Amino acid sequence: MEAATLSRIGLAGLAVMGQNLALNIAEKGFPISVYNRTTSKVDETLHRAHTEGPYPLTGHHTPRDFILSIQKPRSVIILVKAGAPVDQTIAALSEHMDPGDTIIDGGNEWYENTERRIVEANNKGLLYLGMGVSGGEEGARNGPSLMPGGSFEAYNNIKDIVEKVAAQVDDGPCVTYIGEGGSGNFVKMVHNGIEYGDMQLISEAYDVLKNVGGLSNAELAEIFDEWNRGELESFLIEITADIFKVKDEHGEGELVDKILDKTGMKGTGKWTVQQAAELSVAAPTIAASLDCRYLSGLKDERVEAAKVLEEAGLKEEVGAVGTGIDKKQLIDDVRQALYASKICSYAQGMNLLRAKSVEKNWNLNFGELARIWKGGCIIRAVFLDRIKKVYQRNPNLASLVVDPEFAKEMVQRQAAWRRVVGLAVSAGISTPGMCASLAYFDTYRRARLPVNLVQAQRDLFGAHTYERVDRPGAFHTEWTKLARKSK
Repeated sequence: MEAATLSRIGLAGLAVMGQNLALNIAEKGFPISVYNRTTSKVDETLHRAHTEGPYPLTGHHTPRDFILSIQKPRSVIILVKAGAPVDQTIAALSEHMDPGDTIIDGGNEWYENTERRIVEANNKGLLYLGMGVSGGEEGARNGPSLMPGGSFEAYNNIKDIVEKVAAQVDDGPCVTYIGEGGSGNFVKMVHNGIEYGDMQLISEAYDVLKNVGGLSNAELAEIFDEWNRGELESFLIEITADIFKVKDEHGEGELVDKILDKTGMKGTGKWTVQQAAELSVAAPTIAASLDCRYLSGLKDERVEAAKVLEEAGLKEEVGAVGTGIDKKQLIDDVRQALYASKICSYAQGMNLLRAKSVEKNWNLNFGELARIWKGGCIIRAVFLDRIKKVYQRNPNLASLVVDPEFAKEMVQRQAAWRRVVGLAVSAGISTPGMCASLAYFDTYRRARLPVNLVQAQRDLFGAHTYERVDRPGAFHTEWTKLARKSK
């Protein structure tokens, strides 16, 4: 191969995400080499590059040919399943790579695996990036949000490419150098945790509108369309409106009603909740959404429970509550409850990122993170621009809830929020995400909590001592002795 025909970058792993990202890169004018262990995928990608383009994309059937077709210093993106397959792919490719070359893992990887691989790559003289890619298949093809962390030198080698390939918003491309180590993967993980919370809250809004408000799918589609023109404007609200419009091709009515209420998950939500616990950061909205996915998996048990409890005398309250409901008021209340709950979910995610950033000295720039999430990614939403400005004004903000603008909005919406949660509780409709957000808000805003009693209990049974509000130091009391003596 002559030097002139070398590719600018390589991509290994041609499942749908890999194919789409490769075509996106080629379409932006960067000659790219692709490789996949199953060679039919290589041919498939070549075919797409020809029919959708023609785009400057070349396919290779061996790791050696693939690596040698890329200009130095080489940059290679791998998009394979997280875990062992990544290590196997790195082993196969790095055999043919030279010092100064870069490996970029674009999968949803656990951040500590990336940190281990950075060290292993460095030992071979290779540079390494763990790059979160959000936006699904559509984003990969037309502009994702990219979160690369690791070697800054490696980032600079591909900066011109990723800035063109990423989604474009009014203040630039949705990519930025996140920070050292596994920070890119960690930020993507928390993005996914926020996404879990978001999706859970939207499903609860749907549940209340449908089962308390008695709204049809056509009405729901209209409401979500309308919401998407206001403060809730976001990718998830937009696609939700579309979902309600799709008819079932195998029967009557809309498809959404025929879908089994049992959800899958890839693990990033679980990691987010585990990390929150590790770092002592409260993330109740994200945790509630994870619990709901677990409970949804117990479909047979839930069907059985419904029977048993009905026989035990439990009556469905939904219909009874639903009569005499002011639909217009309910719709507006749910909109406000959803917005306020969402702010709490994003606040929890940002606080988790801050705690990790402090622990690892990553110096994460929260305004930049909000900015690169404005386009391409699943949680893209209009109010991320406001979150960006909040952190630009005050990078050390304790929580989004206490930003003066957001605080005002929470206060304005809390009456509606409480009405929705109260209504749902009395109707027997579970709204764990909205309840968790509200409890988070109500706990965080109180200057004094009932935990003084918990401290007293801990001191009584374990002599754990307590502090006082009126004098310094640690105290221990013989509670039982004093209590019995006072009789």
